[in-house]
Amino acid sequence: MTVPQRRFGRTGLTIPHITLGGGWVGGLLIHGTEDQRFAQLNEAMAAGVDWVDTAALYGQGQSETRIGEWLKTTSKRPRLSTKFSVDVWEGDIEGQIRRSLEASFTRLGVDRVEAVLLHNQIADGDAPGSFSGVSPNHVLRTGGIADIMDKLREEGLMDHIGFTALGDPVAAREVAASRRMDVAQVYYNMLNPTADTPAPPGWNTTDFLGLLHVMKAADMGVMGIRIFAGGFLATDERHGREIPITHNAEDAAEAARVAAMMTALDGEPGDRAQRAIRFGLASELLSTIVIGVGEDWHFTHALKALEMGPLDADPMAQLDDVRAADGNFAS
Repeated sequence: MTVPQRRFGRTGLTIPHITLGGGWVGGLLIHGTEDQRFAQLNEAMAAGVDWVDTAALYGQGQSETRIGEWLKTTSKRPRLSTKFSVDVWEGDIEGQIRRSLEASFTRLGVDRVEAVLLHNQIADGDAPGSFSGVSPNHVLRTGGIADIMDKLREEGLMDHIGFTALGDPVAAREVAASRRMDVAQVYYNMLNPTADTPAPPGWNTTDFLGLLHVMKAADMGVMGIRIFAGGFLATDERHGREIPITHNAEDAAEAARVAAMMTALDGEPGDRAQRAIRFGLASELLSTIVIGVGEDWHFTHALKALEMGPLDADPMAQLDDVRAADGNFAS
């Protein structure tokens, strides 16, 4: 099949419904053999998935390096997004960003990409460290991160700028509402869809406070991340690369909640991973879903979920009922 494309916010671009992710959790583009990595990238391009998402942080540069190795062997040129993180306590933020992008582009073997995103969490930014939070003020003030990214865009290093909307949801809403960023990555999955729908009473994990609606108002391109909730929605097997993002995420509780979700979806086509993808496809607020793969067959499996189509209104409502019945949902 050829994967259809959706409008990517106000960027003027379209983006495939699913995007190939080069992150640590799925990990094939980092941990797989060369044959596996190249086959996965070739399969994606053949299916019309012409966007690959990576970051300097993924495998400490290994993801970008592996993608760059493949690019040297092919005339195909997917569109690319990568990310940087900064330490606001170190100073010379522009220098940090420039050095990070220079290293990323060297690893990828390119001189520009379609999108560059800030990878730090958006928070108070009062804890030193390269992956500590950065505040909205760090991003939005005159001479701040957004201004620096605009400057680098004017130099031709990227077409669009964005951020990863993790950390403090109130702070992330402020950055999104500013319209300074074109694109964002947002946590969204069957276990925690609060970036779209209100949290039910008793919710005891991260509430993303309807972030997607703020982004829609700002006409941003949105990439849904963690559609498998770090793997919990895909399989009972744990590979050790799971990285919880939301608080109160405990393995046993997650497994029980996934089981309740799948019971509610009994009779729906697809296995649990495919149902998780179909859940994401049902949101018109997402431009694309970033799919990380851990095994050779995972991407083909994802394409089959796309053929099944999004969950319709009835199963989506049943999932709402399951979440409402368990006020201690975590993801």
